[in-house]
Amino acid sequence: MELASSPSLWAHAVVWLLFSCLLFLRFSSSDMGLIPLLMLYVLPLVLLDWLCHLYLPVSLGILCLSTACWWVLGRATPRKLLQAKGKTVFITGCDTGFGNVAAHKLDTLGFSVIASVLNLESPGAKELKKKCSENLTIIQMDLTKPEDIQKAQQITKSKTAQTGLWALINNAGYCAHYGDAELSLMSTYRGCMEVNFFGTLEITKALLPLIRSCKGRIVTVSSPAGEHSFPFLAAYGSSKAALSRVMDIFRHELMPWGVKVSIIQPASYKTGAHDNRAHWESQHKKLLANLPSEVLQAYGEEYISETQDLFKKHGDTACSDFSPVIDSITDAVLSENPSVKYFAGKRVWLLYFIGNYLPQSISDNFYKSIFLRNGIKPRALQKQDKVE
Repeated sequence: MELASSPSLWAHAVVWLLFSCLLFLRFSSSDMGLIPLLMLYVLPLVLLDWLCHLYLPVSLGILCLSTACWWVLGRATPRKLLQAKGKTVFITGCDTGFGNVAAHKLDTLGFSVIASVLNLESPGAKELKKKCSENLTIIQMDLTKPEDIQKAQQITKSKTAQTGLWALINNAGYCAHYGDAELSLMSTYRGCMEVNFFGTLEITKALLPLIRSCKGRIVTVSSPAGEHSFPFLAAYGSSKAALSRVMDIFRHELMPWGVKVSIIQPASYKTGAHDNRAHWESQHKKLLANLPSEVLQAYGEEYISETQDLFKKHGDTACSDFSPVIDSITDAVLSENPSVKYFAGKRVWLLYFIGNYLPQSISDNFYKSIFLRNGIKPRALQKQDKVE
């Protein structure tokens, strides 16, 4: 049977015509940056159309193609955004990095922003005061101090008494050490947990009644290290894993209240203490001074130094353009139906694909190729190799 004479050809053409018209209406005033994403969906649709046309009855093929087109329209087309005016957001960790840029961006969009910083006299805090409108409020808060969190709660209550809190953006984070799990001090594990998990959990619980009152949002910046077992990031990754898990539980539990919860998974960016060489030197000296002698002998000081140098090189190659993360935060705050999870940054999706869908042997070798590029080994293993 000739393809042109197939009775399903015209029916399929009608589906494509309607699909094209709806795409035109939805994209006519949207950002052209969405076009590449759309193409990723359209190409499989063409293949699906061909398979339906060849192997399915007309009615079933049309139903299958129409369902797929409708799914693509909902998945790839622009989201409906809400108005920022009259809404208040609370952002943690605004001294530097994502928090600082997000505070400025949301202020320009018309939000009333409450930005927490560790130091009111920090360059980042002064920059926000200079750049932002009078709708920005900067407060001092250390997530490891309950009294600071209580004070932040009271300030937020007084400023949102009439409107409630539209969104809490949990951005503040802490990474104290880059190295093997056995070499990480217990104080390092506790330090990461205190900020990344316990402190973030405490501020979330403190502000949650204000968020529930206006059916708002909780947006949390986590890390791929919290979902995949990256070498040398045991303390940081463990704290982020706990954070991601509790936020996903909040998502389930807060659905009946109308509160939406999103997690941002950023790629590698130059944030926090990435460029603070003095900080990492201090952490390195602290580690050497507190490691048990037998552990230090097994690994060797040269191995510890090499892994620290490797981390610094990772920091040097990290991205300095925060746009993907800031855009994700903005969408999570303003979209009528925000995503549950945002993958922000180049190739971060590749980490998830390899970690979740490929055999473990492949994912293990892939992560080793990223984090163990120098092929460095502890002293005891080097001696063992020589004996063998």
